[in-house]
Amino acid sequence: MLYDDVMRFRLFLYNKGLKKQTKLSVPVVIVGNITVGGTGKTPLILWMARFLKEQGYKPGIISRGYGGTAEHWPQRVNAESNPEQVGDEAVLMANSTDCPIAVGPERPKAGQMLIEQCACDIILSDDGLQHYALQRDIEIAVIDGQRRFGNGYTLPCGPLREPISRLQTVDLIIVNGQAEEDNEFAMSIEGELAVNLLTKEQKLLTDFVYIPSHALAGIGNPKRFFDLLEQKSISIETHAFPDHHKFTADDICFNDDKAVLMTEKDAVKCFGFATEKHWFVPIKAKPQDQFIDKFLTLIKEKIRG
Repeated sequence: MLYDDVMRFRLFLYNKGLKKQTKLSVPVVIVGNITVGGTGKTPLILWMARFLKEQGYKPGIISRGYGGTAEHWPQRVNAESNPEQVGDEAVLMANSTDCPIAVGPERPKAGQMLIEQCACDIILSDDGLQHYALQRDIEIAVIDGQRRFGNGYTLPCGPLREPISRLQTVDLIIVNGQAEEDNEFAMSIEGELAVNLLTKEQKLLTDFVYIPSHALAGIGNPKRFFDLLEQKSISIETHAFPDHHKFTADDICFNDDKAVLMTEKDAVKCFGFATEKHWFVPIKAKPQDQFIDKFLTLIKEKIRG
């Protein structure tokens, strides 16, 4: 297929040095996927950042800043950054971790910014498995356990960015859900609380069992968020939006008294027009212990190397 040929030729150019690759002075960990749509990369990145800080490292996070309209790149990101300027996922990460974050189309420049300005000793790249301009020390592929690889075809006939054989070259494979192969590790996504966008009040999700609610999601796989709520026995009316949707007040306001539950990624774009009916659900990734051990071993090897 034409798409396959283009990807292989592009990788060939990088491998032969005909297209420039940049090697940073600290280890680079790429967390990506081979399919379009959400797989759980960002929750895993946030877990890694917290875990590495606990181990005494100084991680920094870089991302594309998808959808951002900033005039100059790279951009540092904090909790007060405008998601329209730097992208919704970057602001979500800034709200969820105190690690330095930089975004930009040229990931090597974003990583170099964090090394120079923040003395980061590890760079975590949220997405970027197919962005070979940045040399990487560790590659981690995340698989959506519900959708896996779809029909197994690459774009435009299927959901794959690269052939399934690409997984043979990564260091770790983790599944958002149940692992199916011997070389895969499992990861669960957990959410126990809801936070009010207006008042910052927190409630247990179980409190919403008795509160009929709307649930909205503008993420790669909205069904996964809806399933999380239904597993808590919450009665929801679902509203799915495209990934990175730019929400307006009309999108999240309904002519009833029901609560409105949304993802944290969507919430960062809705604070300006939210009411007391609007709540977001923070989620956390929980990798299995064997993944954690293997990940830490790889990090120590790269730091020593």
